[in-house]
This record gives sequence, C-alpha cells and structure tokens, in this order.
Amino acid sequence: MKQLSLLVIDDEPDNFDVIETLLGDGVYQLHYAANGRQAIESLDSYNPDLILLDVMMPEVDGIEICRQIKSMPKWQATPVVMVTALTAKSDLANCLNAGADDFISKPVNAIELRARVQSMLRIKQQYDSIQALSSVQERTIHLLENSLKTLRGNLVSSLPHELNTPLNGILSTVIAIEHDLDNMEIDELREMLGWIDRSARRLEQLTKKFLFYLDLEVRSTQAAQSDLLPSIFSAEVVKIAITKYAIQFDRQDDLIFSIQEAETKLSERYLLTMLNELVDNAIKFSPPGTPIKVGSTIVNDMLCFFVSDQGRGMTDQQIAQIGAFMQFDRKRYEQQGMGLGLVLVQKIAEFAGGYLLIRSIPQQETIIKVFLPIATEGDSSHHD
Repeated sequence: MKQLSLLVIDDEPDNFDVIETLLGDGVYQLHYAANGRQAIESLDSYNPDLILLDVMMPEVDGIEICRQIKSMPKWQATPVVMVTALTAKSDLANCLNAGADDFISKPVNAIELRARVQSMLRIKQQYDSIQALSSVQERTIHLLENSLKTLRGNLVSSLPHELNTPLNGILSTVIAIEHDLDNMEIDELREMLGWIDRSARRLEQLTKKFLFYLDLEVRSTQAAQSDLLPSIFSAEVVKIAITKYAIQFDRQDDLIFSIQEAETKLSERYLLTMLNELVDNAIKFSPPGTPIKVGSTIVNDMLCFFVSDQGRGMTDQQIAQIGAFMQFDRKRYEQQGMGLGLVLVQKIAEFAGGYLLIRSIPQQETIIKVFLPIATEGDSSHHD
C-alpha cells in the first residue's frame, strides 16, 4: 500500500515536531517546509497527498500561500488544512476564499487531527479515483477513434470534462452535506440536494446520448434498417414532446409550429430524438424571447422537417467541420455538451435513407432541415 505523503508548512519547527509525534506511526510520510517559498519549490519533490498549513507566519501568511498553491492546476485537488488559532468568522472565510478545504484549531488535538487528516485524504482518494476513471475513458475513447472514422474532433478532451463536471458536482456536494449536516437548515439541505439532482440528470443524459451514438456507429446499415419501424410524423406528438422539452428552459412561448403530417421510415423514438437535438441546439444558441420554428412539409415524396432559430448561427467553415464531438466557441458561449447532437441527427437520417441540410447566417439565423423518405405500403407491411 502506498505511503501517503503529508507536507507540513510552519515557521515553527516545534509545531512540526508535535504533528510528527501525533501522526508519526508509519502510515504517513511527513515532510516539513519552514515558509511558503520553500513549500512551493518542494511540491514536485514531496508530491503531497495533503498539506497542513499554518495561518500565522511572517513575510507571507498561510492564506496567501494557500491561494498560490490552489492557483496551480496540478495541486488544485490536493486538500489544504489550515492550522490556526483564529476563530473569527471573517478570518475563516478568508481561508475558504483562498481555497482551504478544512481547519484544525490550535492547540492541536490528536483525535481531531487524525480525523481531519483521514477525512481529507479520503476525499482526495475519491478524486484520484475519478481522475483514474477519466484516464481509462480517455484511453478507451482513443481506441474507438482508431476504429470509428467519424469519432473525431476533441472527444478525448471533452468527454472526461463532461463526465467529471457532474461527477465532481455530486461528490463535492455530498461531502459538504456530510461535513456540516448537523448545522444545516432544511431549506439549505433541499437546495444542495437539488444541485445533486441536476448534476445526476446531466450525467444521465450525457451517458444516454453517448451510448446512443456508439450504438448507431457500431451497427451495420442493414442491421440498423431492421430497427427503423415506420411511424406518423404527428403534429400532436411533436408539439407535446417539444413543448415539454422547452419548458425546462422556459422557452415554450418562443415555439412556433407548422406541421404537415406524413408517415416516415423512422420510429417515433428516432424522430423525437432528432427533433429534441435540433431544438436543444436552437435553445442553447439563441436568446430567450426570439422565435424557434418547428415545421414540416412534403417535398418530392420526402418529408422535410426543420427547426430554425435567430441566434448566433454558424459559418460555412463550421458547417463543413461538423462531426462527432466538435464544439465551436465554447469559451465564448459557455455551452454544455460534447457537440454530438447534429451528428446523431445526421446518422439517424442516413440510416433511413435521408439527409441533413444546414443553412446559416452568422449572428442572424440558422435553419436545419432533415429530409426523410415517406413510408410506402410495402414498408408498413414489411414491419407488421
């Protein structure tokens, strides 16, 4: 079993001796730094799993040292426990704002010290497990990219991020509840449970979408065609499903419908999946209060359904680059997701013998049209 590394930062060597006496049972490998500069220079050498940091130190205090450590991406996840005689809430708030994870009061109590250290290390180990899972996912995805030509773009970087964001949200909230449950008001607890619920739902949707995409990718066209049962592109079903989805974002009043019904070579599940993905993009990339049009018509014995919005739009280059996991201007628009929606729509349309068209004017309008063959009597009887 790996010996866990603890770094003690304190300008008083006697304080280190106390901690060494309390924790020096062979479980931990203890390291000492007399000031912030020395500590930061030694991080890569000591590779600490946890840092015990004295608040009151000359020249640079513990709060500033904590801030500097937490500003470095490599050490952001390393727990920092402040050792302090300060009790004022403002002082403790300053520690938290600097990134501290927990506190130990002076004089240090042996039982409390062991409990705090074990608790923080348990959190760190959970975080490391998540990171290890991400690495496995990254390697697995890399293998998929080698065998599936359309798994391109920034999948390797985006999937671990998209998984870790809700996972870390769930984990950190659960830890916060466990840590302070006895002091929480019921409204505060409900709010934090709401955070967990939203993170879990986001993770569920992400997983379903990714598995759906892989399912479409690995099947042969012949196998996929056997699953595409004809169904009616129904105005009532479309309006109910899309309105229900838009209500989640308070955009139901922005919807405008113009539906011509037809029987297609796609099951209702596939049709609604495509529509939800297109409407999801329209909601994400257009401002509230602007119209989102959902319509359909018959063109040359094909059903053409479309979704349009008056949002950011796409350039011709961006349209040409659409592929699995491609994202545009993520930092600017802060959108969540892997950029997988349009690829799902395109894949499903192709399985049914259809195709996708995109017309967009940047910063003005985007219209996405899906053309699907209309089911014939032979198609219906084939699936009866």
